[in-house]
Amino acid sequence: MNETEEPRFAFGRNWQRFLARIDEPQIRAAESSLLERLALDRLDGLSFLDAGCGSGLFSLAARRLGARVTSFDYDAGSVACAESLRARYFEGDSDWTVARGDVLDAGWLAALGRFDIVYSWGVLHHTGDMWRAVESAASSVAPGGRYFIAIYNDQGWISRYWHAVKRAYQIGALARAAIGALHAPYLVGARAVVRALRGDVSLARGMDMVIDLHDWLGGLPFEVARPDTVVRHVSDLGFDTARVVTCGRRHGCIEFVFRRPADGDTDE
Repeated sequence: MNETEEPRFAFGRNWQRFLARIDEPQIRAAESSLLERLALDRLDGLSFLDAGCGSGLFSLAARRLGARVTSFDYDAGSVACAESLRARYFEGDSDWTVARGDVLDAGWLAALGRFDIVYSWGVLHHTGDMWRAVESAASSVAPGGRYFIAIYNDQGWISRYWHAVKRAYQIGALARAAIGALHAPYLVGARAVVRALRGDVSLARGMDMVIDLHDWLGGLPFEVARPDTVVRHVSDLGFDTARVVTCGRRHGCIEFVFRRPADGDTDE
């Protein structure tokens, strides 16, 4: 989302493959995950900003749950995905707006106004300027609103290994095939086996493991952070921490739900 020498993964192209087979159970799983993390029963009457909407699945989920939704993404392919879902499920709906935009463009973002919920799952670490993106998205949260983000876990040298893998994945088709074959047994196979042993056949957040594999292996730019660092940074912006869901020492995203105090909640 800003000038960088880092190659940029075609996130939208990957999400377009995902939309070709999206179904009702996946949509319901996305709805359930939103409500569970936000500790809400519905989103009726709330404004919802999907900052970096990707496939558009969570914009769709929020709209079905009653929110007024604004979706945007830097990637034109991702914008097309959200527009496709809107046309399929909410054609002509004035309460769901889709646009192309940049979370790092403070002026453009400010023009959208403030929202009761700002949602940016697994996005801000792909902008090339993660902390500025975190701050910029946070500025869109209305007083009393919630800020729901997910940031890649910092695993130290292991994260540096994954960064090298992601760069190599950009080289070409042969590199992608070789890297995918090498890492799929760990990234996809192991998770599927563990879930089967637990008797868990549900889809986490309504996602698709094959699509997630390409996203993980190719997703550049790529930044990481420790949970305490993110909490401290967002707290310094004036937010309270409502929830943190970590992933231990494993790779993946740490989920954070913050709340901006309502006007009059804080002492001068």
